[in-house]
Amino acid sequence: MATSTIPTTSTTTSTKRAPLPFAYQFLAGSIAGVTEIACMYPLDLVKTRFQLQVNPPLSKVPLVQPHGTTTPSATTSTTTTTAKGHPLAAPRPYTSILGCLQRVIRREGVLHLYRGILPPLIAEAPKRAIKFGANEQWGFVLKKLFSLDRLTALQAGFVGYMAGATEAFFITPFELVKVRLQDRGSLKLYTGTVDCMRKVASEEGVLTFYHGLEATIWRHATWSGMYFMTVHGFRTAFPERSTASKEESMMRNFVAGTLGGVLGTLVNTPFDVVKSRIQNQHAGPIGYVFSRVARLYRQEGFRALYKGLAPKLVRLGPGGGLLLVVFDRTSELLRSFISEDTNNNKSAVTAIL
Repeated sequence: MATSTIPTTSTTTSTKRAPLPFAYQFLAGSIAGVTEIACMYPLDLVKTRFQLQVNPPLSKVPLVQPHGTTTPSATTSTTTTTAKGHPLAAPRPYTSILGCLQRVIRREGVLHLYRGILPPLIAEAPKRAIKFGANEQWGFVLKKLFSLDRLTALQAGFVGYMAGATEAFFITPFELVKVRLQDRGSLKLYTGTVDCMRKVASEEGVLTFYHGLEATIWRHATWSGMYFMTVHGFRTAFPERSTASKEESMMRNFVAGTLGGVLGTLVNTPFDVVKSRIQNQHAGPIGYVFSRVARLYRQEGFRALYKGLAPKLVRLGPGGGLLLVVFDRTSELLRSFISEDTNNNKSAVTAIL
């Protein structure tokens, strides 16, 4: 019986393997997603705060009024307070990741670094599972449709694009609640996740939860397309050695995932900025995503399209690497579990016969 397990082991470690069943893909993606968000969430809060800061219009110049007074500029705001009565937002904007983190801790408390984490934490498991599961399934469909043995990097990018778009339909309501809670001006509006959901539904309507759907589709589709295309291209250009250790394999996956996360972030950030603005908008017309991108460029300049880029890169670069490493390691453990379970079942049948 011991010798009969050798062919099974070699088969499971071969380069051509059947996709994991969807239930196992769901579990691996869930574990990977929760791990990544638990480690990186404060950077997501910083990113959103940066994106919600509105620059003064490029053409706006303070006008001199009688008696030497001036009209308030777009950057002028009144100081608000937290529920505890502490001063919240000074008129000066956030200018750095560390400065934003320090100010949140000092003015709002350490726990506020994780304000709004419940919606993405609830959604993260199925979200990442949908991303990786849909990527596997779309890839299988494309291979079967065109009788392909392997995907090219461009085809892998298309498959990732479709997986990201699929993911966006599920994640949009959770993203809206998260953005509302992360906004520094919301501390007096919402006491928490349930309060935010209740007020949005009662005051703005249930359909408000899908505000920003178009921008979310573009954000997730472009990131996932670039991410999976880069990972595929990296693995093709630098194939894994047959004698590679587990540590070397993990480092290779981390580098591939980090590169994919960085490039995906560079592509999708303008859509992310617009998405945050739309989902934090309580009234008024929304408009189409590309018209919003164009208007943002005209009114606030090119740099406004990349607000929050630094924390996004810090999060989604290494975060993309961490995501891929955890997903692959979990998948391998699940594969070994399936293989062991299959062998045990075969052994039991043989013993009965």
